[in-house]
Amino acid sequence: MITNSTRRIAGIDVGGTFTDLIVVDDATGEVRIAKVPTTVENQAFGVLAALAAAGVDPSSLDAIVHGTTTTTNAMLERKIATVGLITTKGFRDVLELGRRTRPTPYGLKGRFVPLIERHLRLEVDERMDAEGRVLVPLDEAAVAAAATRLIELGAESVVVHFLHSYINPAHEARAAAIVRALWPNRYVTAGHTVVAEQREYERGTTAAVNAAIQPVLHRYIERLQKELAGRGFARELLVMQGNGGTVSARIVTEHAVATVMSGPASGVIAAAATAMQAGSRPGEFANVVSYDMGGTSSDVALVLGGMPSVSSDLELEYAMPIHVPMVDVHTIGAGGGSIASVDASGMLRVGPESAGATPGPICYGRGGTRPTITDANLVLGRLDPERLLAVEHAVSMDAIRAAIVAQVGAPLGLDATAAAAAIVRVANDKMAGAIRMVSLARGHDPRDFALFAFGGAGPLHAAALARELAIPKLLIPARPGLTNALGCVVADLRHDFVATVNQPLEALAEGRIAEVFAAQVESGQSLLARENVAVEQVVTLHRADMQFQGQSHILPVAIDSTAITVAELRAVFTAAYWKRFGVELPEIRPVLVNLHTAVIGKRKAVSLKAIAAARPAASLADAKRATRPVWFSGGWQDTPVYVRERLPVDARFVGPAIVEQLDCTTVVEPGNRVEVDAIGNLIVSV
Repeated sequence: MITNSTRRIAGIDVGGTFTDLIVVDDATGEVRIAKVPTTVENQAFGVLAALAAAGVDPSSLDAIVHGTTTTTNAMLERKIATVGLITTKGFRDVLELGRRTRPTPYGLKGRFVPLIERHLRLEVDERMDAEGRVLVPLDEAAVAAAATRLIELGAESVVVHFLHSYINPAHEARAAAIVRALWPNRYVTAGHTVVAEQREYERGTTAAVNAAIQPVLHRYIERLQKELAGRGFARELLVMQGNGGTVSARIVTEHAVATVMSGPASGVIAAAATAMQAGSRPGEFANVVSYDMGGTSSDVALVLGGMPSVSSDLELEYAMPIHVPMVDVHTIGAGGGSIASVDASGMLRVGPESAGATPGPICYGRGGTRPTITDANLVLGRLDPERLLAVEHAVSMDAIRAAIVAQVGAPLGLDATAAAAAIVRVANDKMAGAIRMVSLARGHDPRDFALFAFGGAGPLHAAALARELAIPKLLIPARPGLTNALGCVVADLRHDFVATVNQPLEALAEGRIAEVFAAQVESGQSLLARENVAVEQVVTLHRADMQFQGQSHILPVAIDSTAITVAELRAVFTAAYWKRFGVELPEIRPVLVNLHTAVIGKRKAVSLKAIAAARPAASLADAKRATRPVWFSGGWQDTPVYVRERLPVDARFVGPAIVEQLDCTTVVEPGNRVEVDAIGNLIVSV
């Protein structure tokens, strides 16, 4: 266990519109925050701008934890490296053939462009069977020739992906060693080192994603480290992973694919950490739906018992499965910058197209001319035009109303207020659908959860969503617009491992499970040692992927003890299957497919009370800043506006109300009851 202490930590999250910063000093309790526009052309500049805006000298920091969208954006925009593939003879087209799936239920075909072009997919003689026995020896000369040919063809990175290497990686490991001896850089991916489980297509695609973004991530991290070092930073840079944990920048590019969905994961981690400390009694908010609405998109996830749901079934886009553990986040294109328009059929559409950071909504004054959700909220009085962040040239409210009427209102026969209300309503319907996807569609009743709303725009819409879904309470954290950055600060180190067993339980040898788990734990502890980052303890989580023989779907089962017997595993699976499907199948044999282990290095806990940075007023009346007309479903109402930082501890009030702070605005609908808890959260009863 590493014992060096970390005192002053910066959490920096790069979103599609804003880059957020929180700096926490454990010794003094000092908290500094900043929110600056994201620099899309080079995210490193936004990171440096956030540090400068907060008045933080990088040389004074003990650690920087960074959530980035670099790899996610590279994949979505296909701004990736040229990748080559060396694979088993006869299987070069596996990554293009994929599965028998379609992008829409009634579509007869789906357009798919493989990550690796066919002329860059080369075959060599070798073959393992499904039991890991050698059928055809590895042709080492052919591997060397293939590597040389890929270099000549301009491949920047390469994947070695052999059939059944998950069960016996000997050929794949040897081939990777041969390629590394010839390859001009470090970008060589052996598929079994990224994910060691069955299903050639998913495993190969995941390895291909890793290779495609490895150079992109390496260049970005190297550039960021250089810029920070030039400003005196000489300590540890950690990077958020999609699984909700962090990893040292020293080794992050080895498994670059794990950083996909880094940004959304940090918000869910912050939601879990905050919810567990919220309220008047421990565990009061152990189950929450995290709802992060930023400038470009909205991310929704479940937290059950204080733990975010983790899944290995992410599909970044059609035919692009990524089979590494990631926080199970559902993303839709509805953010503050989502553009509203009326299509050719006369239907009002909101998103997924976004105005982003540049040109942004009309009200930012950066050249945006198309109305967005943010512009609609301004017209409805929910936002104060004088208190918007990142406005370059002030735009009059009359100009914003005129744009909404011209592009939305006129085609629909609505005035500015009705058109703005329609934009917000359509956006809310989309976001409510996303919450149903992670709750009702997976067997969870939203009424059993609280809605944890954050992001720069989340608290603007949270009350309406809770009302729509019959969610009884909202939890609005102290710094909603900076919650993703907070997630970087509170996240632990984490490494995930998977191994395929694929045997019926009756054929499984006693001790096999413990053997696999022991090897995974040893690998995780070795990686923690390589990172040399301060941790207070190491925790391991285990689960099994199981199914009944003949089934195609897999049911994850949590395992409490590495010494679990085969009989105990059978009982646990039977109980989990009954809970999920309400049926028992004693006549069918259970099969253990995969074993998973997460090795977590727990970092020192951060005080969330300090994050609130409150300066409470003597009374609720003293926290009131103004009164202004705000539109709700019943029409315009004169509404009190409160300064969030000035709200007294244990303050209570009833909506309608607007609560303003630097990083976001919270809308409290008429009749909603609000109280402030001990760590500065707003708890809203809907």
